[in-house]
Amino acid sequence: MTSDEIRQRYLDFFVKRGHKIIPAASLVPENDPTTLFTSCGMQPLVPYLKGEVHPMGKRLVDSQPSLRLQDIEEVGDTCHTTFFEMLGNWSLGDYFKKEQLSWFLEFLTSELQLPKEKLYVSVFEGTKEVSKDTESVEIWEKLGIPEERIFYYPAEKNWWAISGTPAEMVPGDIGGPDSEVFYDFRPGFKFHENSPYKNEKCHPNCQCGRFLEIGNSVFIEYEKKADGSLIELPQKNVDFGAGLERLVTVTNEEPDIFKIDLFIPIIRTIEQMSRKSYESEENKKPMRIIADHLRAAVFLVADGIIPSNKERGYILRRLIRRATVKMVQLNIPMMKFIPYVCQQIIDIYKDSYFIEKSSFKIHPIIGAEVNDFIPLLHRGTKLLQTQPITGKFLFDLHQTYGFPFELARDLLSQWGKPVNKRVKEDFEKESQEHQEKSRSASAGMFKSGLADHSEEVTKYHTATHLLHASLRKILGEHVQQKGSNITAERLRFDFSHSQKMIPSEIQKVEDLVNQKIKENLPVKMKIMRLNEAKKEGALAFFGEKYENEVKVYNIGDFSKEVCGGPHVDFTGTLGKFKIIKEESAGAGIRRIYGVLK
Repeated sequence: MTSDEIRQRYLDFFVKRGHKIIPAASLVPENDPTTLFTSCGMQPLVPYLKGEVHPMGKRLVDSQPSLRLQDIEEVGDTCHTTFFEMLGNWSLGDYFKKEQLSWFLEFLTSELQLPKEKLYVSVFEGTKEVSKDTESVEIWEKLGIPEERIFYYPAEKNWWAISGTPAEMVPGDIGGPDSEVFYDFRPGFKFHENSPYKNEKCHPNCQCGRFLEIGNSVFIEYEKKADGSLIELPQKNVDFGAGLERLVTVTNEEPDIFKIDLFIPIIRTIEQMSRKSYESEENKKPMRIIADHLRAAVFLVADGIIPSNKERGYILRRLIRRATVKMVQLNIPMMKFIPYVCQQIIDIYKDSYFIEKSSFKIHPIIGAEVNDFIPLLHRGTKLLQTQPITGKFLFDLHQTYGFPFELARDLLSQWGKPVNKRVKEDFEKESQEHQEKSRSASAGMFKSGLADHSEEVTKYHTATHLLHASLRKILGEHVQQKGSNITAERLRFDFSHSQKMIPSEIQKVEDLVNQKIKENLPVKMKIMRLNEAKKEGALAFFGEKYENEVKVYNIGDFSKEVCGGPHVDFTGTLGKFKIIKEESAGAGIRRIYGVLK
């Protein structure tokens, strides 16, 4: 069964059960400073899981392109990727555990024809705050999953919240217990050679390669309060996610995710241009990394990201450079390979996603980054030949030049200078410390902003509407919002404008915003069809997040925008607005930083 068939079957299955299809969101979250990328389908839905009314109702379904980087070092095995499609369905205070678990099992066994005897499930074992999820166990048993294929796990495995376990949740965070489904590859499946479970009874979460998680039903029913307590939400929600690539893998009884139809054309091109076989064990990991990282890079460039040394641009740069190193290892003619494989990826997805409309710019951007990186790679090789080899040096080489440890190790071995145990341990220590810092920074990003809908963030978000309208009044209607980043301390607003603003223009914009704040204009929301909203003059520059109905926010007669974010009721609560900086944010894009006092 192909990926297109499974994606469509999933959407059709839930549409028949009263769900509305919501279009895929951008990989770059709209008006959300809390995370770099969309990593799952629920991210844009947090306000509705907390009780806001969604324009399309209480039952939703989609297929969402997603990017997750916490497993980037694992890419190269049979099942990990950075970019993937997340099939999702949601109940916003409508159905709950009984319907969700039975529907997903029906989809797996009836639509995908998976044998029920190969399915295992996991459930939440409970904590001092939340009791054991015996309800899900009873439902699974009634559905024909026997006790021996149901496993209880702690919160680290079977609880979902933005910030972690019940104890790790921060005030305003929502979450709940989850129940995962695993596929058993036991028949004819060869255990990984170094698996500690080779001769023991293994279990769904043992990571030996026998089991593959294929879907997770999260029952979001709790919110963390400022005093540290968990309270039940006014509505019980279902948040389900399943990786499309993994569903294709198990449906075709193929443990290697890189042999499904979304990857195999790319792998074949890599084989052709490297003149090496994927079936050779030494080639599998580099070929998988090239295929995964370039697929992710194509989608990121299509969404407007360009390589840089900051935030999203840095992630894109890192992906391209990691792929480049592997291309060098395989002796791939990169300037010929890049345009061909980028177009190949576009062709795979052109009927499913937004990617084709921006295809003309993709391979030049990726190709230029590869071309710029090659001299750095050569310089790193020279340093490797001349500097004392320590764990810290190898880590710095990796951080500065994107030179992977395994490539350094292989080259040193070829030169008769193998890396000893102490150097390897020191390198791993440096890497671990760096990863912990990165995780902390990422967690901080996700905890600190719009997702908690704090009072200050809500004020700043409303202020961006006034700023947008004021810029269009003062500079002209060519001004369009290109992005924003909002914290509890300030707003950052990107907009289209070809020239640096002069001081008098900045002052006029600031004065107009403050005038509208002083007028204490009412902020009103109404739900309407997108085409009607546009006819009435509502601004909508981020693409249609919903197919039929949208939220439109009016600030008096001054501003009208399609938006899903939080807003104050009257502008008079905002205080005084001050522009503290205006600068370039790229070709034809200006950036304003502003504060409320």
